[in-house]
Amino acid sequence: MGELAAILAGGYGKRLRPLTEKIPKPLLHVAGKPIIVHQIEWLKKYGVTEILVMAGWLKEKIIEELGSGSKYGVTIVYSVEDEPLGTAGALKNASGILSKRDRFLVLNGDIITNIDPRPLLNSLDNNVIASMAAVQLKSPYGVLDIDNNNLIRGFREKPVLEEYWINAGVYAMKPEIFNYVPEEGDLEKLVFPKLAAEGRLKAVKYSLKEYYWRSIDTHKDLDEASKELENLNLVSKS
Repeated sequence: MGELAAILAGGYGKRLRPLTEKIPKPLLHVAGKPIIVHQIEWLKKYGVTEILVMAGWLKEKIIEELGSGSKYGVTIVYSVEDEPLGTAGALKNASGILSKRDRFLVLNGDIITNIDPRPLLNSLDNNVIASMAAVQLKSPYGVLDIDNNNLIRGFREKPVLEEYWINAGVYAMKPEIFNYVPEEGDLEKLVFPKLAAEGRLKAVKYSLKEYYWRSIDTHKDLDEASKELENLNLVSKS
């Protein structure tokens, strides 16, 4: 039995309208293929061959596109929500499948990355219930280098702020997580703060010098991610 990854793919993608009025966000194309296909290919590369897609908005199109997963060399099953439940609620809705596993990955359906998820899974030791991939914050703006006399000495275009770490939207979890997960609401607001307060949430850091990571939130992200993947030769041929 291979590792299992659950993909949160039920959101409306409001910031990407009008594209997402007829196409669910995970099926939007980046560098020639849907975001979720990039994810499946990345996961398969690291031995994750079982995929649970938590679908909501325009779920029929996701199921029609991905099917059983056989064309990607994986097995795909679905958990469907009839109304928006939030990321925590979507996870709770899939607990019947996920709670049978000793551990599993969970990821947002709008990220593209090539991080190695194995350290994340292997970090679930002792008291830790969940681990969160952390990546460095990339400034959305150019940064000024200013000296002690307030003279501008240089410009850095959207640098990586190496001392700041953000949630990468990729998690490893144990089934005990469901003791904390409500029927509705978001993991980020309702679950992770509780785990952090109890010392049961771990971070696994991934340097952007070594790995690629991008969240697809806006039209600009779609264009820039496509260029980045092609420039870095990270687009696999299918």
